Amino acid sequence: MENEPLTPKDTQDYTPYYSEDGFWKKLGKLASKAGCKVIEPALQLYYLLKSDTVSAKDKALIIGALGYLILPTDLIPDFTPLFGYTDDLATLMMVLKKMDDNLTPAIKQQARDKAQEWLAPKK
Repeated sequence: MENEPLTPKDTQDYTPYYSEDGFWKKLGKLASKAGCKVIEPALQLYYLLKSDTVSAKDKALIIGALGYLILPTDLIPDFTPLFGYTDDLATLMMVLKKMDDNLTPAIKQQARDKAQEWLAPKK
């Protein structure tokens, strides 16, 4: 799998790395470093994971993608300047594309609102 793009099936290898606590901690770190381009797709997948309309099989893909995001030592380590989150974003977008039928305007808005909350300047 080295230097090859992940497939939806590959993301399932990363399910052990997902936890709700780990997700929110990672999101906190990402907010200042990666901005909305990574935060919003991650939140969309998170809210899809919580949806009753998503199948167990699709939830496994989502958990794998979010696990990949949480894992700091993936194909391109997160601390690599400029490119550290490129593979994470590609993985999130690949799984989001697969979930397109389940991605409602309400979930998109919920993710957008939460991302803006995370990225709002702290007073």
